[in-house]
Amino acid sequence: MTTSFGGTNTAIPKDPNLLRVPTSFNGFKSASNSLLLSKRLHVFRSFSASNAGPTSIIRAVSTPVKPDTSVEPKRSKVEIFKEHSNFIRYPLNEELLTEASNINEAATQLIKFHGSYQQYNRDERGPKSYSFMLRTKNPCGKVSNKLYLVMDDLADQFGIGTLRLTTRQTFQLHGVLKKDLKTVMSSIIRSMGSTLGACGDLNRNVLAPAAPFARKDYLFAQKTAEDIATLLTPQSGFYYDMWVDGEKIMSAEPPEVVKARDDNSHSTNFPDSPEPIYGTQFLPRKFKIAVTVPTDNSVDLFTNDIGVVVVSNADGEPQGFNIYVGGGMGRTHRLESTFARLAEPLGYVPKDDILYAVKAIVVTQRENGRRDDRKYSRMKYLISSWGIEKFRTVVEQYYGKKFEPCQDLPEWDFKSYLGWHEQGDGGLFCGLHVDNGRLKGAMKTTLREIIEKYNLNVRITPNQNIILCDIRQAWKRPITTALAQGGLLQPRYVDPLNLTAMACPAFPLCPLAITEAERGIPNILKRVRALFEKVGLKYNESIVIRITGCPNGCARPYMAELGLVGDGPNSYQIWLGGNPNQTSLAKQFKDKVKLHDLEKVLEPLLYYWKRKRLSKESFGDFAIRLGTEKLHEMVDKWEGIPLTASRYNLKLFADKATYEAMDALARLEDKSAHQLAMEVIRNYVASQQNGKFLILNLSKKKGENPETSSPEFRSFPSTCSIAPQQKTSLSVNSASNFISNLERKILESVSVNHVAEALTDFYQILLEIQAEEECASLLEGFTKDSVKVPKQQDN
Repeated sequence: MTTSFGGTNTAIPKDPNLLRVPTSFNGFKSASNSLLLSKRLHVFRSFSASNAGPTSIIRAVSTPVKPDTSVEPKRSKVEIFKEHSNFIRYPLNEELLTEASNINEAATQLIKFHGSYQQYNRDERGPKSYSFMLRTKNPCGKVSNKLYLVMDDLADQFGIGTLRLTTRQTFQLHGVLKKDLKTVMSSIIRSMGSTLGACGDLNRNVLAPAAPFARKDYLFAQKTAEDIATLLTPQSGFYYDMWVDGEKIMSAEPPEVVKARDDNSHSTNFPDSPEPIYGTQFLPRKFKIAVTVPTDNSVDLFTNDIGVVVVSNADGEPQGFNIYVGGGMGRTHRLESTFARLAEPLGYVPKDDILYAVKAIVVTQRENGRRDDRKYSRMKYLISSWGIEKFRTVVEQYYGKKFEPCQDLPEWDFKSYLGWHEQGDGGLFCGLHVDNGRLKGAMKTTLREIIEKYNLNVRITPNQNIILCDIRQAWKRPITTALAQGGLLQPRYVDPLNLTAMACPAFPLCPLAITEAERGIPNILKRVRALFEKVGLKYNESIVIRITGCPNGCARPYMAELGLVGDGPNSYQIWLGGNPNQTSLAKQFKDKVKLHDLEKVLEPLLYYWKRKRLSKESFGDFAIRLGTEKLHEMVDKWEGIPLTASRYNLKLFADKATYEAMDALARLEDKSAHQLAMEVIRNYVASQQNGKFLILNLSKKKGENPETSSPEFRSFPSTCSIAPQQKTSLSVNSASNFISNLERKILESVSVNHVAEALTDFYQILLEIQAEEECASLLEGFTKDSVKVPKQQDN
């Protein structure tokens, strides 16, 4: 049985071809503050997707009101607040003037439209200490040099000293007190920034690839995103009335945007309303749009209400757009009628029509989205209820044209744009990884110094990272040095697991959080890395991990290969099956997995992925291929990594004791095995003393000689398979090249087994940089050593 989640105000007629969407309020405050209500009714022809059957009537309206019955439809409390707010002003304007540190329920809902959430510190006991989170609106993630410096200052002066980069390419500023709100808001506005519409029931920040490539398609995608953002920006002035006393500070709007907004040829607008697109009620719920180019899925395209893709001809000239609709992440635990959903194809439009098509989609949601129960108010539920054909038919009425079929596109790829890249105009850009988007401490200070010194503009990515733009070639070296000193490392020095991981803020400030996310993810990633080592996965292998403290999905966990969604104190729901390209929806795997039990679930999954995957098969694709039932069987029957007696060529070591000593030494030094191995090899290359490893500084035990203090240290050089009598003669350059190659290889190997394999490359490299006769006997004696030891079973 299918439950309908269409507009609650929609009367379902007996004639299936007749769709009735009743009229609604379009009110505003008069001089006497009485609410004037007026109804609008537009009637025009419609047709089914097959163009068959009788004509139908669509009554286009602004917001839901009762159908032709005597029963008033149910509306959510937020809809009532909006209706009586005088376009998002009252009672917020009065609440901001009170001495209290917080604002009332109605004002709390309304301030979201201004780009702010009321919060309190949930770590503290006793009376609640209220503050406000501010979120900026930065289409394409573009941030001017001036705005960045202002945001950095505001974080220190009025916030908690940190800036957070969000998954929608914006800033979040936490900890602003109510008494400071106007100062902070006005500072942002006067710096050509904005928070208008960053939250609330309207179009949110419009995403686009952050990379500043000087390519026609990228530039066109970014301009389109900016035009859509401008088209759907509220027009009634409530934002500027509240924060800068009515002074409207904004740049001139493109004429094509103004024309599209004012066009009412297909009954999309409220001609007499200060909000021609939104009316008094705005949208039923938040609305998200992303624009990109083929192959570039840095924006998580399919998680948006509308996804727009530039389509170019063979010469690279943009011709039009593919449009996808109905994506969304939010859901409610243990309520299967709520769900995450991927956007699906709607159709193709010529490039000059994109604003009209987007407007038609927004109006369709405005008219028909549910307003009684906010759990079902996103457009994805409307499309799920209607089906894409019916949805397309209604949108076409407001668009005034038929959609063409979507154009074929190449495969999608997730692009992070980390590291140094050519812009294509002579300049460079540098993408920097920021764990969970949190800029703080030395990292924040360093970034500010660089951005201020070189007068750089920046861009925020949808993966919570930051890009420094328009860098001259001569600045690359000093900027790289300064970044490293501030802890902003190039991607090759960051754990691959961290590079794609995301988490929402959750505790202590988010009122919706059920458990930890941002504060918990560092330790969780370390534990996953330890499991990688344990099951024999290489260092350069990775999976996409995303964690949220509640099921609302701000960090898009339902697209991750491994998604952890908070469902209780120190407890997570586990989702599996997204893919690295962000084109597949994960599936729910387990509920109520306690934080301390994660290894019990993840170890068998990673072990079998290592051994049963297809060539180049990602963890998410592996999970989908095997299916939930098989994965559950693997976890339920898991008794630990199987051990079997098998012949294993240890290569480096002549006996099992020495092999085990390698791991023991690493643990004594609180190092990983690959770090210890590099020290050993460096010492060997530096010493050149008859081929013997000089194991120096490997023990920090006070007063002990590392070569005589323990059997492990004594046995290491004596049982190593290097013939002591063999001499080597590495030049300085050869040694440097050797170390460089070895580091690259060992950095990809973090388990003891893999270190043993990587150290074998020592001898292979010696053959490359020395005379063959000088190393042949050494290599021959080395590769003959083998011994039986327990080894992880390979299937």
